[in-house]
Amino acid sequence: MSNFVDIALLAFLALVALAVTRTLNLFATVALTGIYSLLMASIFTTLDAVDVAFTEAAVGAGISTVLFLATMALTTSHEKPHHHHNWAAIMATLITGSALVYGTLDMPHFGDPQAPIHQHVAPHYIEISPNEIGVPNMVTSVLATYRGYDTLGETAVIFTACMAVLLLLQRDRRGGNRNVMAVPDADQRRGGQSMQHAMILRVFSKFFIPLIFLFGLYVQFHGDYGPGGGFQAGVIFASGFILYTLVFGLEKARQVIPPRTLQALVAFGLLLYAGTGIATLVMGGQFLEYKALAHEATHGEHLGILFIELGVGITVAAVMTTIFFTFAGRGRS
Repeated sequence: MSNFVDIALLAFLALVALAVTRTLNLFATVALTGIYSLLMASIFTTLDAVDVAFTEAAVGAGISTVLFLATMALTTSHEKPHHHHNWAAIMATLITGSALVYGTLDMPHFGDPQAPIHQHVAPHYIEISPNEIGVPNMVTSVLATYRGYDTLGETAVIFTACMAVLLLLQRDRRGGNRNVMAVPDADQRRGGQSMQHAMILRVFSKFFIPLIFLFGLYVQFHGDYGPGGGFQAGVIFASGFILYTLVFGLEKARQVIPPRTLQALVAFGLLLYAGTGIATLVMGGQFLEYKALAHEATHGEHLGILFIELGVGITVAAVMTTIFFTFAGRGRS
């Protein structure tokens, strides 16, 4: 209980700090939210939720902070006037939010040891997973096998979100918005790379970026036995590409991995996941029943988890990098 009290206290202090930053500029506020995400990643680590800590550190403290700062840098200080309000959309939002809040009233209290999940579901997975799946990491075992359909849906949602961002930000220039893939890079408009004279950053980034990618590979292929998996490895890889872009410029990053290749990888990861399920059907099993992939059940489980985690990692890394490339290629509007 003391851990949850500490978390609540930390959240309260963060809200106070955010209120104080109203007297500062928005950049300081975003920087503070990044620091808060880093502290939350540390708390998740102390609570033995290392898988969540990986994602929070990479996405919350890293990628999200960079995207917020990039968005603010590309936004003017004046808001366009709105002459009318869409009351239908406001009412739909309020009704949906109220229904969601009402649905939570029947849920057990947070941390209740008598909750059904602690009496039936969790003990069942803990008891049968080591022998049935043979994967030491219980999180990977649950997400990739027992909740394989749900994880496939999450990967599809990430794919859909990427496509939505591309459709919104890459409209044809003749329609009033410019196609960010067709215009010169921001680096070229500024006359060169933004950090070409920051020699210390360039040298140290050349040392750290390979280590980031190496750690991403470790998290990807060691997620069966330790903390990690496709989601965590994907955001780690994306962090490496984003760091390379920030230091060496968008044009250099696009030469390393072209946008068209990234978009193909977004779809390839999802197809690899779904294709693994189709392969299990062809080999006489049910959809995503990995034991059908090999003569021995546990070997099939390991093989299936390897393929679907790789698909998740490819999609997440490609989506995060694509979104950043799209934002970085836009001019001030």
